[in-house]
Amino acid sequence: MGKSSVVIYNVSKQQYPPTFKIFFFLLPISLAITTFLLIFIYIYTTSRVFANPQASPFLEPATNLSLFDLIIPVSTDNEETIPFSIDNTAEDLFFDLPRTASYAKQSQWSVGLGDLFGSGGNNMNNTEIYHDTDIFLEDYKEMNKSLKIFVYPHKPDDPFANVLLPVDFDPKGHYASELYFKKALVNSHFITKDPNEADLFYMPFSIADLRHDPRIGPEGLQDFIKDYIVNISHQYPYWNRTGGADHFYVACHSIGRIAMDKAVDAKENSIQVVCSSTYFVAGYFPHKDVSMPQIWPKEQDPKKLVSSKRNQLAFFAGQVNSPVRAALLKHWRNDTEIFAHFGRLETDDGEEQLRSKFCLHVKGFEVNTARVTDAIHYGCVPVILANHYDLPFADILNWKSFSVVVHYMDIPVLKKILQGISLEEYLWLQSNVLKVRKHFKWNVPPVDYDAFYMAMYELWLRRSSVRVRLSASKEYI
Repeated sequence: MGKSSVVIYNVSKQQYPPTFKIFFFLLPISLAITTFLLIFIYIYTTSRVFANPQASPFLEPATNLSLFDLIIPVSTDNEETIPFSIDNTAEDLFFDLPRTASYAKQSQWSVGLGDLFGSGGNNMNNTEIYHDTDIFLEDYKEMNKSLKIFVYPHKPDDPFANVLLPVDFDPKGHYASELYFKKALVNSHFITKDPNEADLFYMPFSIADLRHDPRIGPEGLQDFIKDYIVNISHQYPYWNRTGGADHFYVACHSIGRIAMDKAVDAKENSIQVVCSSTYFVAGYFPHKDVSMPQIWPKEQDPKKLVSSKRNQLAFFAGQVNSPVRAALLKHWRNDTEIFAHFGRLETDDGEEQLRSKFCLHVKGFEVNTARVTDAIHYGCVPVILANHYDLPFADILNWKSFSVVVHYMDIPVLKKILQGISLEEYLWLQSNVLKVRKHFKWNVPPVDYDAFYMAMYELWLRRSSVRVRLSASKEYI
């Protein structure tokens, strides 16, 4: 009996060759992987699970989320530094898909002018530049009268006075918005010295200055912010009573997005007034945080803003530092009507924007650049090619009334989209651009409805209706 069992065992081992056993082992794994991929493809192509549920209604594309959003590099340096290849980028997988102007109009295009003018192009009842003009004007007056901000004070001899004290100069460059806001706020009637009557508390550190301070720099930024919040929470009672929910800070440089990584409460609770306002990347929370425009200060207003002089369809100039820009230049760099230029122009960009009907705001390292506000400054209708951009002052302004939002995937048919805008539609868009110009300017001193007051109104919308008062007052210096 024992011998028989040995024979049976040997026969059973020899009837399955090694290759068959490997195949038999891999078959269920292969089937499982194949099934997973088929389910994933089905969900991706038929469901909106990959779309951001908080997307603004006039930003949300009808097409699904573009996969190359996942490969756009993140940088905290100046956007004009690292080049991409125009011809050999990952978006080739997506941008060479056949598209038609009709399809484009039915996709993201339909969220733009299609909603405004209707199929006949004559319905102009929904083209107000504000979502609700009456409510905005009424609330604005109340905000101007009653909003109070407490600024955490710092002594002139503070070791970091350069990043904490008020600004006493006119800011310059890409990130001027951060310092213009600070300069305007500390000299405004919104400031209160009584913390108990404050609606909001301003933490006056300047992210751009912290980044360039050799004692701190990008490497020490997070530790500085963490220590700052620890200090004010120990010296004052106001942070702890709300967990920082009635506190805010301002940052225009993209490095501000990581500034709070070691101060989680600040990131999750405090109001972040930032230029890098993308709801695709974790850390920015629409409706809690504020999108502020990145404005490159101009010395004077252009004199020629009339539409009849604009004989160029569209304009863009900039470094190829993202797949979106690479795709734009790949498709349109040699076009005669769309001027898509690689690098900086030798002449002033303003001249090209003054003679262009549309000016392209194309995502670089971040969704934000000063190009969208440059376009508005020169009376050029902005074309937004920056998916998931929580556009500045979007709680107030109806961006559909003065801009065109185009999804990344429609870059190959961009020209047909822009050519499909009738003269009547274009003139209406451009007239609204001229109306909103005042909202995208920094003035010294501030002027009603300019960028400062619009930012203050956004903060007003985010203030708490419940104010916690301390039972005993205490004086702080």
